[in-house]
Amino acid sequence: MRHRLAIAATILATLLSAGSAAAQDKVKVVATFSILADLVKNVGGDRVEVAAIVGPNGDAHVYAPTPADAKKLSEAKLVIANGLGFEGWMTRLIKASGSKAANVVASKGVKPRKAVGDHDHGHAEGDPHAWQSVANVKIYVGNIRDALIAADPAGKAGYAANASAYLGKLDVLDREVRVEVARIPADRRRIITTHDAFGYFKDAYGLDFIAPQGVSTESEVSAKDVAKIIAQVKKQKIPAVFLENVSDPRLLKRIADETGAKIGGTLYSDALTDEKSDAPTYIDMMRHNIRTLSAALVS
Repeated sequence: MRHRLAIAATILATLLSAGSAAAQDKVKVVATFSILADLVKNVGGDRVEVAAIVGPNGDAHVYAPTPADAKKLSEAKLVIANGLGFEGWMTRLIKASGSKAANVVASKGVKPRKAVGDHDHGHAEGDPHAWQSVANVKIYVGNIRDALIAADPAGKAGYAANASAYLGKLDVLDREVRVEVARIPADRRRIITTHDAFGYFKDAYGLDFIAPQGVSTESEVSAKDVAKIIAQVKKQKIPAVFLENVSDPRLLKRIADETGAKIGGTLYSDALTDEKSDAPTYIDMMRHNIRTLSAALVS
């Protein structure tokens, strides 16, 4: 009996050791925010261990890195950022961490969109929200795939297959968005959001987003800006305003109260939600957004 127990204990220890080794063998990747982390998971699959610096419902514009973030970077083999000026704190964090990880900009190859008018506070490079166009995210996926292959050549076939499968899902998503937009009457394709995060969506799909706050949520909105938006909503008969999960809702509620525009729901701009809410993945986020817009604007 003791002999059997000893054998069982040895087998269990071996299995646990193998599991631990497998976990250690995973490529440690740090993504700067939740949307990017989801893309990495889809391309990396079981070979990667992904950590996001700014998690679900977090606002990367105003994020303040912590010592725990520096530790994540110091342990990573690969660090993936959005670029386009989105993570203003990233250079300092990398320096503080002493990280030797390869640094990759997921948006490399995307045609940057210039911020319009006065709404470029905090982003000299222009508008960083390139993921609001599915076509741009396909560029992200290619860059992530290539970065993972460079970091882990043994996983090349898997990364290529995962990326190809995910790109197919993005093609389906892009068609869904276009079908929903086509349902919205042309004279109702104007909406108000908190900050100017949907410019790439506007350019790709033909909806007009108006925002009192610029491409960054760092800047305060002046009374003059609010008055200007209220006048615009009344003049153009803009039908709905939409909240965001990374912004203070009070501003839009005030605009809705003073104009009679209805609150059409919550859109997800810069962050995913946790698993229990509407947008735990990028594809879920885009589907939720276009369905929410369509439901409020089609009448």
